[in-house]
Amino acid sequence: MGEACFAAPPFSLSPVLFLMLIENFELHSSQIRAKEVILLSSLKRTPLFPLYADFKSARCIDFGGWELPVQFSGIQQEHAAVREQAGLFDVSHMGEFIVTGSNAETFLQQMTTNDVSQLQPGQAQYTMMCYPDGGVVDDLLVYKLGEQQYMLVVNASNIDKDWQWLEENAEGDVSLRNQSDSTALLALQGPKALDILSKVTDAPIAALPAFHFINQASVYGHTALVSRTGYTGEDGFEIYCSSSHAASIWRGLLAAGEAYGLMPAGLGARDTLRFEAKLPLYGQELSADISPLEAGLGYFVKLDKGPFIGREELQRQKAEGVLRKLIGLELLERGIPRPHYTVHNAEGEQIGEVTTGTQSPTLKRNLGLALVQSAYAAIGTELWLEVRGKRLKAVVVKSPFYKQPKVIPAQS
Repeated sequence: MGEACFAAPPFSLSPVLFLMLIENFELHSSQIRAKEVILLSSLKRTPLFPLYADFKSARCIDFGGWELPVQFSGIQQEHAAVREQAGLFDVSHMGEFIVTGSNAETFLQQMTTNDVSQLQPGQAQYTMMCYPDGGVVDDLLVYKLGEQQYMLVVNASNIDKDWQWLEENAEGDVSLRNQSDSTALLALQGPKALDILSKVTDAPIAALPAFHFINQASVYGHTALVSRTGYTGEDGFEIYCSSSHAASIWRGLLAAGEAYGLMPAGLGARDTLRFEAKLPLYGQELSADISPLEAGLGYFVKLDKGPFIGREELQRQKAEGVLRKLIGLELLERGIPRPHYTVHNAEGEQIGEVTTGTQSPTLKRNLGLALVQSAYAAIGTELWLEVRGKRLKAVVVKSPFYKQPKVIPAQS
């Protein structure tokens, strides 16, 4: 175990909250080294874990059963690097399933909310799998590798559940292969990502549109799938490669990006970046109890494509209107919205709950996402948060809180 990684608590905390706990109590590695083995020995590790020790300030946590870095140098610095230059994330804990067979497209149409039939080889789409009651099994990406050949990229904490759900519902000529353990995933994100990746690949990535990918690209001498996707609200690329090549590509990208201000980034910055862009996190903005329509993701639910699991309930929700909506809010008094803080109306009635919240590193405002009764979702609506026994005033604000600035071509 690299001594740079701190032990995680034996209970669930978001990456940002855990880092606050560590900093508040000023723990030192000498105080907790004996507990590291007990708390972290059973956790899974990515192929890049040995490289975390190269960074003296790296801190690891238990994230869905994985020992992953919450930071390499500091959440604020890493967040700023992605917004202004570039950041490199190890997200090799994500799951990858290969779906093939003459009925592969029909099967995925039945299993997911988006329209898989619209994909051409080399394209990807964001989608969700739902239960019959409209709750979400997981949100995922679907890559069309070829005719009747797809790759699904699922959340790490849901790998086993998703695999079982797919197997239980597979019919006809459909073959499933779980290649999560043999696949590594690196995410290069930020306005300088294109410049940096261009230093280590000859693939035509500059012309690659969003949600398109190049299979069998050469990256730092290794074969990889390069996708123009990400989870930060910035331009960027995700690089799928063999686990045995991950360390070489990681080091190659860091070397190529040094002149551009590239920094390795951990889960803490990944969380604050996706939060500012209002990208959902499963277990917070999406769950078995929160439907895609309640989460504001109706664009990715194609009710007119034909039958799929959950369609009838989602049709009903759309026709009648959802009872709850995901909103953005700003706390107007001193305090920071945190997950599970209750939200109240002027009469003191609880009308919802915060799903994610923090002080935005980019905007320096105390912001949150909350699932509330639809009657209180209009921008400008005054709300109150229950914070440590006190009611603090908040207001519904426009979200996403951050959008990638448009680049205006220079005039010649």
